[in-house]
Amino acid sequence: MDRPNAIEMRHIYKRFGSLVASDHVNFMLCQGEIHALLGENGAGKTTLMRILYGLYHADSGEIVVNGQAAEIKSPKDAIAVGIGMVTQHFALVPPLTVTENIILGYTDGFQINLNEAHRRVAEASEKFGIPVEPKALVKDLSVGQRQRVEILKALYRNANVLIMDEPTAVLVPQEVEQLFESLERLRRQGLSVIFISHKLNEVMTITDRVTVLRLGENAGTVETQSTSPPELARMMVGRETFGVTKTAGKPSQGKIVLELAQVAALDNKGLPALKNITLQVRAGEILGLAGVSGNGQTELAQVLDGTRLVTAGQIKVLNHDITNVGPEKVMAAGVGRIPEDRHESVVAELSVAQNMALEHLDEFTRQGVLNKKTLLEHAKKLIAEYQIKASPGDKIRTLSGGNMQKVILARVLERNPQVIIVAQPTRGLDVGATEYVRGKLLEQRRKGAAILLISEDLDEILELADTIAVIYEGEIMDILPAAAAETERLGLLMSGVKADKVGA
Repeated sequence: MDRPNAIEMRHIYKRFGSLVASDHVNFMLCQGEIHALLGENGAGKTTLMRILYGLYHADSGEIVVNGQAAEIKSPKDAIAVGIGMVTQHFALVPPLTVTENIILGYTDGFQINLNEAHRRVAEASEKFGIPVEPKALVKDLSVGQRQRVEILKALYRNANVLIMDEPTAVLVPQEVEQLFESLERLRRQGLSVIFISHKLNEVMTITDRVTVLRLGENAGTVETQSTSPPELARMMVGRETFGVTKTAGKPSQGKIVLELAQVAALDNKGLPALKNITLQVRAGEILGLAGVSGNGQTELAQVLDGTRLVTAGQIKVLNHDITNVGPEKVMAAGVGRIPEDRHESVVAELSVAQNMALEHLDEFTRQGVLNKKTLLEHAKKLIAEYQIKASPGDKIRTLSGGNMQKVILARVLERNPQVIIVAQPTRGLDVGATEYVRGKLLEQRRKGAAILLISEDLDEILELADTIAVIYEGEIMDILPAAAAETERLGLLMSGVKADKVGA
């Protein structure tokens, strides 16, 4: 690119104890470009960007902003030289208005003329082409609207470089489209964007160049138009094979294994979380439950694994009623549970071997005494079978997210469950671990398990599911074969548009 550099990060070195997180990394961002930063978890992406935004300090190396050496010791320093950051977890105050959030911490005195501030925010909204309603309360906004507030907040503070960390993780397809349109418009106005993502199709759509980090080092920078998803995957994980292939099946002919009829439940505040949920999952079928976070998915998973009470309706496994029977009896009925928070389903201070046997400790005890030899052999077998990078005696808290998820998979799948309830199975995992987990679920499908896949990652659902159900505010909006599921239609359903309004 022959445009001048907006950012130059030269020979950035950072270590945490014995771990080298950034090993003399170089990264260049041109003015007016959208530049993707890719890499597996632990590759050093977040560390590098936190150094640029002043949240971490490099042990050595230098940062140059618009040709001038910059010392960035805090986010305040970063903002002062025109660098803004929008993370997945928005830093907004929900009870305040859009305007109050945007000007918070960016006013000279204590006296604020709110009408004047609303006017200035409206002007900025118009100027940058980012539609927001200045007087709206943030708590009343959708996730996509909140993200626009975060972007406008950075631009209002004169950012000409925007770091975006997994910006599409919480958006429905229509919001992703709107975000990309906004970024294109802003780029034409001279904004430079660093785009961190795991989603290679989005990287190919929106970026000019891609820099890949691997094990804290540069793996290379390429022009987006001259690369491909398999090539980027190879740069990230060292091999070109990427993604999983779902073999065609005829799940509609399988017997009904899991059945929910008119199921209702309350959330932790005593408000309705699930309303008349009716679903059927057959042997050899993956039913994908799509929806934006917070629409009853967590409560549904808990109802199915026996940790939350149903207030109405019935749940059956192979025609056997398991409504409100509790976790032990749910497991005994042949239900395997892979919860959304992997840290909550392990005991951090126990070893890998102990965690692998956690749900079936009685099988490893005789007269109340744990048989350590059997426990060890069991763990060694599963570690080899599931390619887990750990020893049986390692405390599970020392494992990476991917290896921890493999331990949970091993514990559940070795029982060959007839029903698998799996929630957010690849959230926070890198390309390699994601591919492995998805492959294991497809393997269980081939073995004839009935799988309910609850995921906020629409790409994951489209890749794995045979049938897709969409949930919105605790209700099933529609159920359709995956082959007939168009992204636009799913996005509308996820936004609460009823199936009859979406069109056949």
